[in-house]
Amino acid sequence: MVLPQALWLWLRRVALPAILTLLAVSAPAQPDADSLHEPPERRGRAPERGVYKATIAPHWFENNTKFWYRNDLRDGAREFIVVDAQQGARRPAFDHERLALALSKAAGQQFKAGQLPFSEIAFTDDGQGVRLDAAGKTWQCTLNSYECAAVPASPAPAEAQAPEPPGPSQGSQDQRAGEKLSPDGKWTAYVKDRNVFVRSQADKAEWQLTQDGCKDDAYGQLEWAPDSQGLAAWRISPDERKEVYLIETSPRGGGRAVLHHRPYALPGDKFATWELSVFDIANRKQIKPEIDRFEHEWEPPRLRWRRDGRHFTYEKEDRGHQRFRIVEVDSRSGALRNLIDEKTETFIWTAHTENLNIRYVNWLEQTDEMIYVSERDGWRHLYLVDTRDGKIKNQITQGDYVVRGLDRIDEANRQVWFRASGRNPEESPYFIHCYRVNFDGSGLLPLTEANGNHSVQYSPDRKFLIDTYSRVETPPVHELRRASDGARVCQFEQADISELKARGWEAPEVFVAKGRDGKTDIWGILRRPRNLDTNKKYPVLEDIYAGPQSSYVPKSFTGSSRFSALTDLGFIVVQIDGMGTADRSKAFHDVCWKDLKDAGFPDRILWHKAAAGKYPYYDLSRLGIYGTSAGGQSAAGALLFHPEFYKAAVANSGCHDNRMDKASWNEQWMGYPVGPQYAQSSNIENAARLQGRLMLVVGGMDDNVPPESTYRFVDALIRAGKDFDLLVVPNGGHGAGGAYGQKRLQDFFLRHLQGIEPPNRNDQPL
Repeated sequence: MVLPQALWLWLRRVALPAILTLLAVSAPAQPDADSLHEPPERRGRAPERGVYKATIAPHWFENNTKFWYRNDLRDGAREFIVVDAQQGARRPAFDHERLALALSKAAGQQFKAGQLPFSEIAFTDDGQGVRLDAAGKTWQCTLNSYECAAVPASPAPAEAQAPEPPGPSQGSQDQRAGEKLSPDGKWTAYVKDRNVFVRSQADKAEWQLTQDGCKDDAYGQLEWAPDSQGLAAWRISPDERKEVYLIETSPRGGGRAVLHHRPYALPGDKFATWELSVFDIANRKQIKPEIDRFEHEWEPPRLRWRRDGRHFTYEKEDRGHQRFRIVEVDSRSGALRNLIDEKTETFIWTAHTENLNIRYVNWLEQTDEMIYVSERDGWRHLYLVDTRDGKIKNQITQGDYVVRGLDRIDEANRQVWFRASGRNPEESPYFIHCYRVNFDGSGLLPLTEANGNHSVQYSPDRKFLIDTYSRVETPPVHELRRASDGARVCQFEQADISELKARGWEAPEVFVAKGRDGKTDIWGILRRPRNLDTNKKYPVLEDIYAGPQSSYVPKSFTGSSRFSALTDLGFIVVQIDGMGTADRSKAFHDVCWKDLKDAGFPDRILWHKAAAGKYPYYDLSRLGIYGTSAGGQSAAGALLFHPEFYKAAVANSGCHDNRMDKASWNEQWMGYPVGPQYAQSSNIENAARLQGRLMLVVGGMDDNVPPESTYRFVDALIRAGKDFDLLVVPNGGHGAGGAYGQKRLQDFFLRHLQGIEPPNRNDQPL
């Protein structure tokens, strides 16, 4: 079905943002929201078995001077707690025993103090009573006499209404789909025969403003200046719409195999390009500003109009990610200037920023200023820009640390609330802390303190913050702090992991070793088998993902036993963040540039050697590695480029040649145009170098990395006469295999690193 252009524009510009807003309201807080509930590796998970009081969900009341929260405890018990923020006092929200008795009497049912039949409460305005839902009714219970009485249920909040589709504008009843009425109502702009036209609303006279629109260069995306004196339009050359093909070999309903295909740009493919024109409406004049075309895989240029109603800006990232501009255009004259024009010899991180947690461009609404994010001094920092002069006023943050998120820009007080890591040299450089600083760079105030990875939740008036921090080896602690000076009011809760420990859980060890330069600390974690015998030797497995879009070793506490299936088999399992990954200095990150095969291996190898030097039971002669996606590329690459060190690898859904994976991700790190660096990092091109034991896993319906990447690696290995294992999962997606694939991985490493032949499942009874 093809939607009319007007409806499509309404869906894209009005309905979709409204829907996303509604989703954002009900979804867990995101990294750049005011409330930060969990660090990235924990966000969105359900409570962990055997871990209690790990998270706090505050409900503020009494003019934001108090909050209550619920602790879910072992055996289904729960308790309700109140914290007085002004007094720094923690107490039960009520006498649980008395409330249970009062509610049992009123409802005619028996309730226990530790297992009250409600999960939420609401304090009365005077704080002397609570309202709750139980036994099919709403109750109000006084906290002096502990009497409960049924009351009318609180009305449900009104559901947000989706916006109505836009109706015809007044005075423009004859507008056709795609027509744009000027803000003053005097002109209508539209595209006809691929060219731009305007029509007077007064006398319906029509003028053709362009002559060069054609099939492969048609005009579109018209936008009026707020002052109605200028018009912007783009002449658009479409992309090549090259496709990727997937074969569903085993349809669940039976029958023939099914061919699936969809657009999928590869590095070097042609993207859509956008040529800018502006029009002086009074003189019916077209002007083409002297600037290269906007080029992007999926995003059109997005205009932001200045307060003067005449000038607009747009962001322009050059293909190859080595230049980023904020271009300002005069909509009447076409005059140009760059408010920001940043260039680099490596890359500017502008694609796949889902883990960046920060926007580069942050416009201020009350002044002609902008807060810009840049790594120009070697670290990611904030800069205040005067957009009238087109100059940086001052650097807001500076030092050998990394800004990791903007929580709030307070224009009234000219302050920025932000997150950063690496500022405390005695801690892990990855630990996030929260800060506030003035626009001029003065008054930098830490809002968190303890040695750990922090996430915070602010009170609605931002006078207080709940600081939750932990490390992989220590469970969460919850503190209440004042936002005015960052001082701690009280520690009011600490996670309980006694049950987890009773089940035999052991914390991973954080291990640090020097990297390839002999100076930089490389951080990782190490998990050992239970009941480790230090007189024995244990094979080692490395779980690798080295994609440059983040860092991956857990930094916060988790009670999960993710590697227990492997440690229970007698393997030591490690994770390492080598050079080329994110969240450190620009130089640390740049190691990946045009060399994804590096994957931090020189640092990883030194880390392994340091661990073996400290622990004699750490057997470097039996080192295996496994990973998925980019981790699959690296796992296989370990046996191609470092076979003297790594002996066995399992590569799942690997991007084995960066020319065969999505353009956006690979051009960001490998550069554009496609050059010899792509072949140098290719597992396919280097297949003949294979040594050691390799197992490849691929899903036939992988919609992330095309499965042909693995198939061509297989082809190259066969032509090179190499031995390897291959698991093809029909209909499988990215990271295919599931429990069966994990068992095959375990058997593979048992066989090749421990010399143990697993049982033959074919001989096992059904």
